[in-house]
Amino acid sequence: MNNFHIKVYGDVQGVFYRDSAGKKAEELDIKGFARNEADGSVYIEAEGEKENLEKFLKWCEEGSKYASVREVEVEEGEMKNYNKFEIRY
Repeated sequence: MNNFHIKVYGDVQGVFYRDSAGKKAEELDIKGFARNEADGSVYIEAEGEKENLEKFLKWCEEGSKYASVREVEVEEGEMKNYNKFEIRY
């Protein structure tokens, strides 16, 4: 199991990015959260099997149907053992 801190830049707020990320996370059995940041980015903490996290990262680079992703930054973090994936406001 791994923990990734993901920061997504571009046109990613107000375009169902977090909601779509939540659906993709559920599909890949990834736990954690997604929240909008004041700078217009989306911050995600994701935990799961490395193979599933890599698939999730590929999805993050594309994003939701209406998103326009410019850049994705990723750092490994410490496991926090989230129980589910949630959208934070």
